[in-house]
Amino acid sequence: MNQPAQIAKPARADAAYTRGAELPALLKSRILILDGAMGTMIQRYKLDEARYRGERFKDYGRDIKGNNELLSITQPQVIGEIHEQYLAAGADIIETNTFGATTVAQADYGMEDLAVEMNLESAKLARAACDKYSTPDKPRFVAGAIGPTPKTASISPDVNDPGARNVTFDELRTAYYEQAKALLDGGCDLFLVETIFDTLNAKAALFALDELFEDTGERLPIMISGTVTDASGRILSGQTVEAFWNSLRHAKPLTFGLNCALGAALMRPYIAELAKLCDTYVSCYPNAGLPNPMSDTGFDELPADTSGLLKEFAQAGLVNIAGGCCGTTPEHIAAIAKALAEVKPRQWPGQYRDAA
Repeated sequence: MNQPAQIAKPARADAAYTRGAELPALLKSRILILDGAMGTMIQRYKLDEARYRGERFKDYGRDIKGNNELLSITQPQVIGEIHEQYLAAGADIIETNTFGATTVAQADYGMEDLAVEMNLESAKLARAACDKYSTPDKPRFVAGAIGPTPKTASISPDVNDPGARNVTFDELRTAYYEQAKALLDGGCDLFLVETIFDTLNAKAALFALDELFEDTGERLPIMISGTVTDASGRILSGQTVEAFWNSLRHAKPLTFGLNCALGAALMRPYIAELAKLCDTYVSCYPNAGLPNPMSDTGFDELPADTSGLLKEFAQAGLVNIAGGCCGTTPEHIAAIAKALAEVKPRQWPGQYRDAA
């Protein structure tokens, strides 16, 4: 006699995490707080060319001011201080200073050979800060930040030649693998593939992470965060947020969400859409409103503004992780942490929650 078929429950990736294993349980219990902008904080230090160079690169043959990832090597105390300010403000997760620490991005400065060292040192700085602030009641986590690179695998750099490309998928995959391996060696707890404007670049990063997990036997949680570039509701390579989610959900990310480009008010409809679609946790870390060159941070919103908007998101059941991107500071993060402290985290849509 035939037995009725058993409906298999989807396997949750968190079952085998070798680091950051506490994160899924924490996300079920409360909204976690991500840190704010690194670049905005670096600007507060008003570092000149000489301080970017330090002693080691004092005779380097081109200008390197603005290469913020280099500061993890030449001004580690500055980066460490910034991490500690965000942790003191209440961040549960801090990002490494590695947004542009790939060989692809560092080619702009001729510093491709330093990419591994940048990632390793950046991860160590974030790890030390987290270890200093972690308690049993409030553990802190290092997210290895993986940015999009200035080159894109699916958009032409030449308006007159739509088929032209200035980087290949394999070049990106190799660069991302090198970055992720150094972040892993430096002590990160999870990976954050962020500010995605080209899904193919993100696929290269996720492929590299898969390879890394296979090669090392480690498995870390992955956060994925895209960037809706304007009111069209699409990322730069043309996808709607629903298409973007469906293109990357195979990676079984711990969180999926949006950051940068728009302030919270303009980001809301797209976060609301993801909150309905995603069978995983949703993250949101917007800019502090729109750019404003007259402001100290370069952006419009004060801490009370950004935190008020994100509190409404949370009360509407849209988010599991909240933080800030460009223009946000420890003051913004402290206000967000306070505003969201008593708000329950988003529950997954019922059809997913029942199967999880």
